[in-house]
Amino acid sequence: MGKIQALSYFVVQSTDLSAWQKFGEQMLGTQVLPAPGGGLYLKLDERAYRIAVVAGSEDRYLASGWELPDQAAFDSAVAAIHAAGIETTPADAATLAARQLRGLASFVDPSGNRHELAWGSTAEITPFKSPLGALKFKTGKFGVGHTVLPALNFDATLKFFRDVLGFGLSDIFNFQPGPDAPVMRIYFMHAASGRHHSLALAEMPSASGCVHVMLEVEDRAEIARAEVRREQQGVKLMATLGQHENDKMTSFYMMTPGNFALEYGWGGIEVDPASWQTTQTQQVSIWGHDFSVGFR
Repeated sequence: MGKIQALSYFVVQSTDLSAWQKFGEQMLGTQVLPAPGGGLYLKLDERAYRIAVVAGSEDRYLASGWELPDQAAFDSAVAAIHAAGIETTPADAATLAARQLRGLASFVDPSGNRHELAWGSTAEITPFKSPLGALKFKTGKFGVGHTVLPALNFDATLKFFRDVLGFGLSDIFNFQPGPDAPVMRIYFMHAASGRHHSLALAEMPSASGCVHVMLEVEDRAEIARAEVRREQQGVKLMATLGQHENDKMTSFYMMTPGNFALEYGWGGIEVDPASWQTTQTQQVSIWGHDFSVGFR
């Protein structure tokens, strides 16, 4: 089967598109453009978008878009999903136009998360110019960043992504939030690009459809500038500045208009999918990352 390259994009649903326009331009530093057929594109690089915002009745995460290198790999992935007993739905003309792709098929994983397999961008390649100046995101072959999805049907979902879609297991974390709390598994998985993880499965519920997403900037100083912007704009802090143990990412977390958190990070490590040996994290972070602030 053709390998998934990276998390190419993600889709969010919004009751107020202007909230995402403000968050994208003034907080994240993305360009925000109108999308064909309605909605918004948040542009992080030379591609037309990395975040698609569509109008809807809820503020939530809607779908993860996974990139295949060509049609043969796309067809192979669709066939593998069918062989695993999961249905896929080919995109109609309107969806293909909205996503600006040559091929797209959607499916739902064993934990109920919606995904889109995608290949062949039809959008014009244009330079990225952040409204905040010389800001650059780490994208390219690494995709938009990573997504952490709720996976209450954990074992079946893990098996699906490993055995059917070919993700590698980067790191295992058995998270116990308190001495009397049950252990929740969080497994971090890499695609072919070599980003430490493009996907993580978390054994916990999330009403918004996502635990968090991550965007990575190329300049460490941009994290400090973003912290100032967050405070000035009154965006809710979900975790203080810190550095993760597993992927060494330095980051902080904030709430998005989609009711899920966004990790704004720098300095994540890369892995070689052919040789990486799965690690086991003992703690969330080497320093910092106080997540209790998100519950205050």
